Amino acid sequence: MRRKEKFTIPGKYILFVFTVLCVGAMSLSFLTDFDGGVLNRISGYVLIPVQKGINTAGGWIRSRVENLEDLNKVKDENAMLREQVAELTLENNSLLQERYELEDLRELYDLDDEYSDLNKLAANVIGKDTGNWFNMFIIDKGAEDGILVDMNVIAGGGLVGIVTKTGPDWAQVRSIIDDMSNVSAMILKTSDLCYVRGDLQMMTEGTMQLNELRDPDDEVEPGDKVVTSHTSAKFHKGILIGYVNEIATDANNLTRSGSLTPAVDFEHLSTVLVITDLKQQVDTE
Repeated sequence: MRRKEKFTIPGKYILFVFTVLCVGAMSLSFLTDFDGGVLNRISGYVLIPVQKGINTAGGWIRSRVENLEDLNKVKDENAMLREQVAELTLENNSLLQERYELEDLRELYDLDDEYSDLNKLAANVIGKDTGNWFNMFIIDKGAEDGILVDMNVIAGGGLVGIVTKTGPDWAQVRSIIDDMSNVSAMILKTSDLCYVRGDLQMMTEGTMQLNELRDPDDEVEPGDKVVTSHTSAKFHKGILIGYVNEIATDANNLTRSGSLTPAVDFEHLSTVLVITDLKQQVDTE
């Protein structure tokens, strides 16, 4: 028994029918001016929502594109601003460094003028021991520049220390705050002799030892200037060491001791002056 073949309409005929209907509807709308008619209502229910959806989607996509463009512009501007900030920071640091160097040079100039009777050579600090304080440090001038052991070193208005070792183009300086330092000094106001000793533990409080002061009249008081004495074997006389911080009578009732605030900032040293004139030594023999 033969099976009945299933009846199907070819796709091209269906497409042809829909095409004819669309063309007819367009013609009818054009020829009859079908405003508010059936076709208009159909388009209102079908086409307008689709068009609104397309417009909404298009607006969202356009907004996203514009936002991306604005974001890229902001990123480019931010990168440019970062470069400008970096350049300005470098320039500002350079200007600050030049200002600090100028201030140091002015201090050295004033110091050179204050001790104009002594020959001096400027030097830069290029190394130091570990820690915050410049108790032992290296300068960039040495034997080839005429630097000798026992030459006095000054900076910032006062005594820094003394040269202890030299190389061809460098020298080592022991500052007066070092534990091994002991300077013969005197009170400028009264000429009473005393000793100033280094003490790194006291330097954390910004002071040094002031010992064996012979002050029979108790005239010395806080704030008095302390300078190197004429009896010092290695230091030129009259170089400012610092200022009396506090003073009290010793247990022997003969001398007084206390502390001294140094004139030099031993936490920030960058340039110094080396006095190239050695203290005249007396041959005891």
